Amino acid sequence: MRIAYGIFGYGRGHATRAAAVLPELCRRHAVRLFAGGDAYDQLSPEYPVSRIPTIGYRYTRRGAISGWLTARENAWSVLDMLLRGPQFRQVCEAVADFAPDLVISDAEPWMHRAARRLGIPRIGFDHFGVMVYCKPHIPFGDRIRSRRDVLVYRWLMGKPDRIIVSSFYHAKPRWPRVRVVGPLLRDEVLAAEPSRGQHLLVYFNKGAYQYAPHIERALQASGLPCRVYGTPRQGADGLIAYRPMSNVPFVEDMASCRAIISTAGNQLVGEAVHLGKPMLVMPEQCVEQRLNAASLERRGFGRAVRWRDFSVDHLQAFLAEEERFHAHIRCAARNGRREAVEAIESFIAELGHRGTRSGPPSAGERRASPASADNRDV
Repeated sequence: MRIAYGIFGYGRGHATRAAAVLPELCRRHAVRLFAGGDAYDQLSPEYPVSRIPTIGYRYTRRGAISGWLTARENAWSVLDMLLRGPQFRQVCEAVADFAPDLVISDAEPWMHRAARRLGIPRIGFDHFGVMVYCKPHIPFGDRIRSRRDVLVYRWLMGKPDRIIVSSFYHAKPRWPRVRVVGPLLRDEVLAAEPSRGQHLLVYFNKGAYQYAPHIERALQASGLPCRVYGTPRQGADGLIAYRPMSNVPFVEDMASCRAIISTAGNQLVGEAVHLGKPMLVMPEQCVEQRLNAASLERRGFGRAVRWRDFSVDHLQAFLAEEERFHAHIRCAARNGRREAVEAIESFIAELGHRGTRSGPPSAGERRASPASADNRDV
C-alpha cells in the first residue's frame, strides 16, 4: 500500500503524533510525508518529506493569539487552497506523482483537499476531531465558540472516509466510522526511564511570543532550576537554562523533571502522563486547549492557569499538590500507538486496496536517509 501522510506544520504536537506511528507504517507500507513549517523541520532529518504550505496562528506583541493577524497572514494561502490556485495545484501534482492508494491527514487541509480532488480515500487522524466527531464535555461558555471552530475545521478539511481521534481523555464517538485511541507515544518516550529530579521542564510551542516577562520573573522567583524549551534564547540565566528544541534531550529532561509547565497541547499531556509528570498548563486562546486543560484538572493530573495570571504563587500552590497529582497519574498511563496502527490497518481493509499491491515497500521505497533528495519543496 502506498500512503501519503499529510501533517499540519504548526507547532510540534502533530509531528510528534505522526512520529509514534511512522516506524510501523513504514515497515508495512510505502509512505511519503507531506508537511510544512515545524513538522517539516522536525521530521525531514528522518523521513522523506515533501514540503507543502502551512497556515497557523499569529500573535500580538503581548503573546496573545490575534484573530485579525491570523486571518490577514493566512488569507492568501487559504484562498489559493479554496480556489485551487497555483500552490494547491502544485500540492496535487506532488501527491499524484507519488501515486498513493490512501491519504492520511493530521489536520492538514491541503492534503485533505488534494485527496478529495484526486479521488483518493482518506483517513483523518488528529486530536481536534475530538470536538468534531465525538461528544466531549464542553462548558456552557465555550459552546458557541466550539461550534464556530468545528465549522471552520469542517470547511477546511471536508469529510474524510474514516476518522481516528487520539486523545488523553475519553470522548464518545458520534459515528461508527470514528475510532478514539489513546495518546501516541514515540519510541524516545517509551525508552525513557522516568526519575524524579528537582528541575522544572518549561515548554512553549511559540515561545518567542508566549514566554513573556511575567513568566520569566515567576520562574526566577521560584528558586527552582528550570529548563526552558521553545524560545529563541539559549544559555543560562541564573537558575534558568534555555535549551534549543531537540528530540532526545527534550525527552530526557522531561523524564527526569519534577513537573512540567506548558501550554495545554494534547500530545504533550499524553507523554507527561506516561512519564508520571504533573503539569501546570496555560491553555492557548482556543476551545480545544481549554478542553484539554479542564480534563487535565478533572482527572487530577495537574492545574490550569490563564497565561496572563501565571505567577510564582500559582506555581507554589501547584507544587504543594504534587503527591495528589502523582497518585492520579499512576493509574492513568495509556499508550494508544498499537490501537492507532490497528485502526489504520482496519480502515485500509474497509476502504479496499483499489487494485494496489500489499505488503511492505521495496528497498527503493523505504525510508530515505537524512540527506535524501526526496525531501523536496512543493
